[in-house]
Amino acid sequence: MKFFNVDKQRNIESVFTKKVKAGRRRNYFFDVRQTKGEDYYISITESTKKFGQEGVEKHKVFIYKEDFLRFAAGLQEAIDEVRFKLLPDFDYEAFARRDEEWENEQAHKNQESPEEKNMEW
Repeated sequence: MKFFNVDKQRNIESVFTKKVKAGRRRNYFFDVRQTKGEDYYISITESTKKFGQEGVEKHKVFIYKEDFLRFAAGLQEAIDEVRFKLLPDFDYEAFARRDEEWENEQAHKNQESPEEKNMEW
């Protein structure tokens, strides 16, 4: 994945990318990027399809190497607070199962023959 940095007039390429699907309209991208000075940082992007509109809305957070461990610890602490104290009975796996079922349905629809797709009842 490439990004163009307008301020520096150069391309910024990811050296690693992990996409995390979060429902039908939202994705998270975890990108490791290299700086001009041969250093690395992490860019976290939330990409959300706009409801009823074309395009996507993006939000970014940049995490620098000196903050990696504190950031990871703080994130894990916040997740644990919700999972184990505030909402311990919530089925966190339900969304993953629902999304997996939806993706399987979409894959099945894409495998239908053209005649099946064009049939109207």
